Amino acid sequence: MDRDVMLAKISSLERCIGRVMSKIPDRREDLAVDLDAQDIIVLNLERAVQLCVDIAAQIIAELKIPAPSTMAESFAGLARAKVITNVVAERMQKSVGFRNIAVHEYNAINWDVVYAIITGHLDDFRNYARQALAWLDSQEG
Repeated sequence: MDRDVMLAKISSLERCIGRVMSKIPDRREDLAVDLDAQDIIVLNLERAVQLCVDIAAQIIAELKIPAPSTMAESFAGLARAKVITNVVAERMQKSVGFRNIAVHEYNAINWDVVYAIITGHLDDFRNYARQALAWLDSQEG
């Protein structure tokens, strides 16, 4: 497995989360009216989810397990292979659901839900990255 590629993806993931964090308003109501913050937050959440899916695809290819038919199934496959925990897999599957709404039904985004994600679930991405990196480290030893 190309460690440098994985580390670059994790670094990009950290940057996306940092951009989201830099735009979190103090109040949920402020997000509903701040179009710039909305755009920056949603774009970086979309990118974060995609980076996590890309990392999953890289690991799945390395493990030579069956390719998933959906993005969300990528995380279930990693959980079955004991790369990530079931809890992290479930959280990442939910992130794919959010990403799909953001990409395909942008006008249907519920900003209360987005506020809950950015104030309570950014660690889901960090936990995923830590577990993926731990798996990578275990393969090199």
